[in-house]
Amino acid sequence: MKKIITAIKVLSYQLAVLFFLQSSIVMAQTQQVGIFDQHEDVGNPKLKGTVVYNKDEQTYLFSGAGNNMWAKADQFHFAWKKIKGDFIIRATIRFIGTGKNEHRKIGIMARETLATGSRYADACVHGDILSSLQFRPVDNDTTGQMVLSSYHPTEIELERHGNTFVFSAAVFGETYKSVSKELSLAEDLYAGLFICSHEEDVMEKAVFSNVQVIIPAAGNFRPYRDYIGSHIEVMEVATGHRKILHSAPNSLQAPNWTKDGKQLIYNSEGLLYKYELSNGSISTLNTGIANQNNNDHVLSFDGKQMAISNHMGEKRISTLFILPITGADKPVQITAVDSGHSYLHSWSPDGKKLIFTGQRKNQYDIWSIDIATKKETALTNTPTLDDGPEYSPDGKWIYFNSVRTGTMKIWRMKPDGSNHEQVTFDEYNDWFPHFSPDGKWIVYVSFPKDIDPTDHPFYKKIYLRLMPVAGGVPKTIAYIYGGQGTINVPSWSPDGKKIAFVSNTDMKL
Repeated sequence: MKKIITAIKVLSYQLAVLFFLQSSIVMAQTQQVGIFDQHEDVGNPKLKGTVVYNKDEQTYLFSGAGNNMWAKADQFHFAWKKIKGDFIIRATIRFIGTGKNEHRKIGIMARETLATGSRYADACVHGDILSSLQFRPVDNDTTGQMVLSSYHPTEIELERHGNTFVFSAAVFGETYKSVSKELSLAEDLYAGLFICSHEEDVMEKAVFSNVQVIIPAAGNFRPYRDYIGSHIEVMEVATGHRKILHSAPNSLQAPNWTKDGKQLIYNSEGLLYKYELSNGSISTLNTGIANQNNNDHVLSFDGKQMAISNHMGEKRISTLFILPITGADKPVQITAVDSGHSYLHSWSPDGKKLIFTGQRKNQYDIWSIDIATKKETALTNTPTLDDGPEYSPDGKWIYFNSVRTGTMKIWRMKPDGSNHEQVTFDEYNDWFPHFSPDGKWIVYVSFPKDIDPTDHPFYKKIYLRLMPVAGGVPKTIAYIYGGQGTINVPSWSPDGKKIAFVSNTDMKL
């Protein structure tokens, strides 16, 4: 009997060890890295690849080998997640070192299986000047490619829309160039980042930053009724390096940096919230009876007060209020509901006036209002839309966006409404110019040229662009899926080194 008991104990121990080893293997095989479900070698390269995720910087350090990713079989290292349906994956990329083979490759891939001859599409950047949308339309078939005329791009993106795959790329500062290909791939794909050395005995390295997997809004979503998820991000203006600070499955809009640099104030579902940059805690900013706020909230230049736009009454007329930055049960109403919609955009530097986009006389123009007397003054009077006004820090100019030429562009005028001058001139629809604290730069959002120029819609591929106040060629500093709510309010950090904004993705999927 003792021998049987002993044998059972030994067998139990062996089974436990075996279970532990099997579990360890499974855990190692399915180990998550950053936002990806798993990373592994495809095609059994001679040298095994790795990925190290830097949580603080939100970057991925890839090491990988592999003979090639071409012809009828691939070898590479891959960090992936399973995605069903449409997606946008973007990243900032950088090889480390000069490399052994000019055909070493990094990029973004979507493939049906992890087999070496699987059908796939990828956004591929080589060690030389070649950038191309590569694809294998049939399992174990020869690879094809469409060359993209972007040399050594740093910003890349792979988008799927139905059976259309689009590779977009740019050098930081430029706008995207794109190529596309129709491919009949499965609805569920392995999608993520890859590296291949093109030399079986060579390990190459690369860094991926600003990595996002974006699930776009459904094609039938209803603006201002249906919403998808949001990321609050901050970005270094000089480098374009971005970090996601907070994510939520609902709509977050218009983060505004406080003057002490300690908080971001943002809007969500009619209320304002404070995000503490030191620890990530979130609390509600008390706006009292004004609890149907839209995303037009602005701090005074001294940082002591806040002005807000709140929807009032059954017709939800946007109405201006002011309150201390610490909050108030009874904010002070500034504009009259009977006057029409008033959408706030800026304080005057002396704190005595607000400027806003007002619906008056059956059109939208830019107006100022004296806070003490409540007297309104029209600064523009055009049948086309003028919007987004903001005072320069020295009070000498008001910059705004206007569709008077047929495309929404940035303009400026004197504070009394005189001397209108156009500031931006290309084909994009430009909205919401915001001054850096030193008054030397403006950042604004550019929507694609194929939208209604009078609209600034949700859930589009947009750019944030930077331009000297003195004029010049704008520089693209962020490539974003967003739009309405992304950067409606002034959002520079007090030291002028960073900006805050919102990007979007459907987190339910």
